[in-house]
Amino acid sequence: PSLVRKSSMERRIPADGVAQGGGSAGKFAPGGPGSSILIGSKPTPISVPPLRFLIMDAPRQANLHLYIKECRRHSVTDVVRVCEPTYLPGDLNAAGMALHEMAYADGHSPPQDVLDRWLSLVDEVLVSKTRGGKAAGGGAASDGSDSTAASSAAANGAGGGGGGNVTNPTIAVHCVAGLGRAPVLVAIALVEFANMDPVEAVTHIRKHRRGAINEKQLQYLEKYRRSYKRGAAGEGGCCVIS
Repeated sequence: PSLVRKSSMERRIPADGVAQGGGSAGKFAPGGPGSSILIGSKPTPISVPPLRFLIMDAPRQANLHLYIKECRRHSVTDVVRVCEPTYLPGDLNAAGMALHEMAYADGHSPPQDVLDRWLSLVDEVLVSKTRGGKAAGGGAASDGSDSTAASSAAANGAGGGGGGNVTNPTIAVHCVAGLGRAPVLVAIALVEFANMDPVEAVTHIRKHRRGAINEKQLQYLEKYRRSYKRGAAGEGGCCVIS
């Protein structure tokens, strides 16, 4: 059955980092009701072992420490940013988390290079370990971003990272509001590695994060077919359907 319906587009986050409006993206204060700094929406864990993701909205420099706290709670080793930068990577690196830049246009399907790097990262960090491949966690940034500090912190066991020391590593992925680009990548990973069909993947994500994935993105996902081949990143390992 088709899941096409009117759905929330990604909402812009104001300068104070707090999302406006209802749904699952209301104000959330990890530090409790008395906290003066909030994050836009409560991060949403999506778990279909061995796949573990944390969908978030975009941190700001002022509230990045709150997101890092949430990431540590969920054993995040890698953070994927699919929107324009709103914070510096230093604090993530110090916490042992590698930042991967995979930005693409708001409201659209991911381009080929983003798909290749995303699926390669998911395979390396979450899937290969269960197949007797590379150790999971703390994957090196495959996009040219600076992961030296993250690797060093991970080796020292800092924060929620730590590479092979993490029993159930998680990849955090965020766009602006955590409703479009980030959930689309998670849905693609569920199709490729969890043997879900696209409708099942979208339904599963929407069950946990209301308003995720707009109509245009859903139409793209409904046509998506498994095509990932290990080691094919950068060599046309998966197919973009426009």
